[in-house]
Amino acid sequence: MDQKLEIGDRAPDFNLPGVDGMHLSLSDLKDKKVLVVIFSCNHCPYAQAYEDRIIALQDEFKDQEVSFIAINSNDDKNYPEDSFKNMIKRARKKGYNFPYLRDESQKIALDYGATHTPHIFVFNEERKLSYTGKIDDNWREPNKVKERYLRDAILSLVEGKKIDNPETYAIGCTIKWAR
Repeated sequence: MDQKLEIGDRAPDFNLPGVDGMHLSLSDLKDKKVLVVIFSCNHCPYAQAYEDRIIALQDEFKDQEVSFIAINSNDDKNYPEDSFKNMIKRARKKGYNFPYLRDESQKIALDYGATHTPHIFVFNEERKLSYTGKIDDNWREPNKVKERYLRDAILSLVEGKKIDNPETYAIGCTIKWAR
């Protein structure tokens, strides 16, 4: 994979099916001040560890024109836990308060340059990449987090400030590419 979004690049368009039975595209979210795109999946322990934090962040910022979406691009032939049917079950079980979309072709993951689950891409109102990387500095123990990269980036955008740390490295399981 050679393509990687750089800070300032525009968000690649998408139109993907969601676990709610609807399709969602980038233009459907045009009224949001901040868009957080998270490449995630069902089976990865890192993605699972961050689910509650993502739900809490969406809840915290929902009244500030911030929208989260999660996209699962994993191959579901070799990783059946990541199938669309299982995505629906996972979203219901965990009570996702954001759209969970399926990228069956893996094109969108390639367009964004996503490498891991979770891999975060935060876009400003003009849909230019403003932050990319990880959620925070401790995936395993939420009560020991010292650096809240994603929350700080969102807060900076909402307040019209510069993001101090616009790029961190994504941690987690690698995206499972179809062979």
